[in-house]
Amino acid sequence: MRMRKKKNLEARLARCMPVFAAEPAARRGAWRALFGNDNPLHLEIGCGKGRFALEMARLHPEINFLAIEREEGALVMATEKAMEAQLPNLRFLSFDAAALGELFEAGEVDLIYLNFSDPWPPNRQRKRRLTWRAYLSVYDRILSEDGAVFFKTDNQRLFEWSLGEICQYGWLLQNISLDLHKSDFDNVMTEYEEKFSSQGSRIYRLEARRRIDRNLLK
Repeated sequence: MRMRKKKNLEARLARCMPVFAAEPAARRGAWRALFGNDNPLHLEIGCGKGRFALEMARLHPEINFLAIEREEGALVMATEKAMEAQLPNLRFLSFDAAALGELFEAGEVDLIYLNFSDPWPPNRQRKRRLTWRAYLSVYDRILSEDGAVFFKTDNQRLFEWSLGEICQYGWLLQNISLDLHKSDFDNVMTEYEEKFSSQGSRIYRLEARRRIDRNLLK
């Protein structure tokens, strides 16, 4: 569902330019220079209003975070919060996940978060799902050798479909939870997650790793 257009959206976004990653295509292969260090680089695709990205950046100053969001109404709220928080290890982008290969060199990203992505009807629009094989192919190119995708959703059908899609792609599934909030996994909630869980929805979670560690299979 699209948000109503925010008042003074363009001006508000302009005031938040210090927390945006300007000229992202020019940073391909040199993203760590933006942060002035050689720390791991994590992406959140579809950051919404920014709660998850902000809290993760606060908890993990040793990691660089890029939060991506196409919906400007949500993006302006996220970036305004970031302006107040002044976290040097967090920057924002407005970009299409399908074109991430244009922004990152092979192996440049260490971890990707997909939190409560749009489920899209599987029969008609499955190719728009962020766990579809074409997106996995993009992630496969930009992730480091030991890179991974962490996925959370309240949609059981999307979760089950994603399990099958990831397995068929040949990645290793780990740390699967069918009821995250009753598990022992560390968890930072998103805005949607808090809303859905408060309504009694079960939260599903998985980790998909692009390289199978044979020691784990022994």
